[in-house]
Amino acid sequence: MTLHGGAPLVILLALAAPFRAGAQTVPNATLRRALQSYDNLEYRQAITLGQAALRERLTGPERARAYELLGNAYSAVDSLPKAVDAFGQMVLLDPERQLDPNRTPAKTMATFQVALGQVLVVRQLRVDSARFVGGQGAVPIRFTVTQPARVVTRLVGGQTTLQIDSTVANGQVNLRWAARLPGGNPVPPGTYTVVVEATVGQNSFAASQPIRISQGAVDTLPFLTSLPGYQYLPETEIPPQTWRPLGLAFLYTGGALIGTVGLESGSLGSSSKAELGIVGAAALVTGFVMTLKKPAPRPAEANILYNKLLREQLARRNQDVAKENQARRQQVEVVVVPLPKPGRTQ
Repeated sequence: MTLHGGAPLVILLALAAPFRAGAQTVPNATLRRALQSYDNLEYRQAITLGQAALRERLTGPERARAYELLGNAYSAVDSLPKAVDAFGQMVLLDPERQLDPNRTPAKTMATFQVALGQVLVVRQLRVDSARFVGGQGAVPIRFTVTQPARVVTRLVGGQTTLQIDSTVANGQVNLRWAARLPGGNPVPPGTYTVVVEATVGQNSFAASQPIRISQGAVDTLPFLTSLPGYQYLPETEIPPQTWRPLGLAFLYTGGALIGTVGLESGSLGSSSKAELGIVGAAALVTGFVMTLKKPAPRPAEANILYNKLLREQLARRNQDVAKENQARRQQVEVVVVPLPKPGRTQ
């Protein structure tokens, strides 16, 4: 093959990159030789062998790979109409097949996009996992339609056939399905298939994704034992320390001493004076002891009123929780999980 314009070898290696890995794993010998020829940059030989392989008995994945090889090879030799046709056949056989944009030349990617616009397929159908309370959530569904078409999305399973959506679409489509029956009840548990069918005139194409729907009880709310940011306050308080008992003791003792001095010249005997001294000293000791004694707790009226209001507010909140739990016990939690697609080509 002649290289034009001194194209670097790295560009040619990029052209062959999509098939360089895994060529030896292809069971069909002719297709394996075609892939090896493409790896060796022998594009004409790869085209001849690829066409020969298609005349042999190939599996579905092998046939899709043969058309992919031809699309890349025709694009490499600038036979773009044939490349578009080959890529179109590949997509019809395997709608999920995608060229790696990081390893495929821009010209080939553009040819592949043209081919997508000339065939009607539904690609990249995805149903995301979802968990929600029935009637309060939705299941995300997305897919791509390669041509403007009437698109109908259905749920099929057992005796159930439910239309999810019907619209005219082209390109990326995003749906949100509430997983509910026409009467409003959640779809019963079981295994179902989401089917997307696109129709243009006499042409139609359908893609499907199996899913499993299960149901469970909705979790109830716990009752509150406290309110965030609020705490109960102590309902008793210790009065502040006071020097009043000691002051009174000094006052009484001082009065007694003054009385004693006033009566010194009287008939009061020495023994009586001694008794008055003892009484005064005892009063001082008693006053000092009473001053050091910890005051007895007393009710904190403001805190008692605050705690009463807090308990009333907490009781009202728990009444609301009880009503919410009663409603939740009548609801169901819907869980949707996508299942592996049967017979998907790789």
